[in-house]
Amino acid sequence: MKKPVYLDYAATTPVDPIVAEEMCKYLTPDGVYGNPASRSHAYGWQAEAAVEGARRQVASLIHADPREIVWTSGATESDNLAIKGAVAGRDDPHIVTSVIEHKAVLDTCKWLEQNGVSVTWLKPGSDGRIAPAQVESALHDNTVLVSLMMVNNELGCQTDIAAIGAMLRERGVLFHVDAAQAAGKTEVDVSAMAVDLLSLSAHKVYGPKGIGALYVRRSPDVRIEAQIHGGGHERGMRSGTLPTHQIVGMGKAFELAAGQLEQEQAMLERLRSRFLQGLKNLDGVALNGSEEHRVPGIVNLSFAGVDAESLMLGLRNLAVSSGSACASATVEPSFVLRGIGLGDEQAHRALRFSFGRFSTVEEIDFAATQIVDVVTRLRSVR
Repeated sequence: MKKPVYLDYAATTPVDPIVAEEMCKYLTPDGVYGNPASRSHAYGWQAEAAVEGARRQVASLIHADPREIVWTSGATESDNLAIKGAVAGRDDPHIVTSVIEHKAVLDTCKWLEQNGVSVTWLKPGSDGRIAPAQVESALHDNTVLVSLMMVNNELGCQTDIAAIGAMLRERGVLFHVDAAQAAGKTEVDVSAMAVDLLSLSAHKVYGPKGIGALYVRRSPDVRIEAQIHGGGHERGMRSGTLPTHQIVGMGKAFELAAGQLEQEQAMLERLRSRFLQGLKNLDGVALNGSEEHRVPGIVNLSFAGVDAESLMLGLRNLAVSSGSACASATVEPSFVLRGIGLGDEQAHRALRFSFGRFSTVEEIDFAATQIVDVVTRLRSVR
């Protein structure tokens, strides 16, 4: 391989060339470059039409009303807006979340906890899933919000969001779901799942970085307080000049994802099976997270007798991760792996491999061969 094989799609995806081509139409003087909020001339009208078209495309993927899509700078901002916005102005609010959420949720809830909000931290099972019964038993009379991710970004395991959503809807508790790793990878239906707030990111779905969205249910109306003020854009929930080219890119990316969801799932399932088959003769390999309830594009493996940092150094021709990109600055073992019961030593032996739209069979075979060779060599010099 002339360049490293990219197996870190869970961290970010490349922009699909079709998306990039579409975005370029909204940047230059011969394109649509007006401010969508400028409603006094054609340039603004064209930009606004493009933004609303993208809003429909994003809404379509998650089976929502376009009016329920609020543009943000990404899933991190969406998480912050949903959680902080839901508890703002409430008397003695209580939140339920889990210890293996994305840092955007964890750090937001920790900040709220430090500022007087009560938070219950659920621990998942060894499969990385939160059970509906756990959520139900954690509810208090003053519970305002439950925030859980649909697909874990390190493990790829999938929590039963629909069952939890139905239970919370009966009890009148708001339900926020981080779907950054789910959208475009598995079916997301906000109505069927009884979700009130749902975070989305473009760069996990072959769109550009720096743009995301928050689904906010309209019927019955969910009210959240804005965290960014200055103009009252996006139904008063998120002010700021809208980046038309990025929004168009997200819309196009979500449209592409909707059109090839089943095909892409099947392709990724084949690549995953081939990858694991290529490692079958390597002893001491353990899969972390649920084997049954998962998306096919993320595989988290521990290698007995080999620490992940040494393995990554040996795999110079592979772009892989020892955990979430949001926590890559730390040398501590993954909090997600510790959260599902792995000890520090086991967690230090784990790597995440994630495949995507542009992964090839040749790359998967090359990766498996490299892993077997490097693990065997490292074990031999212990």
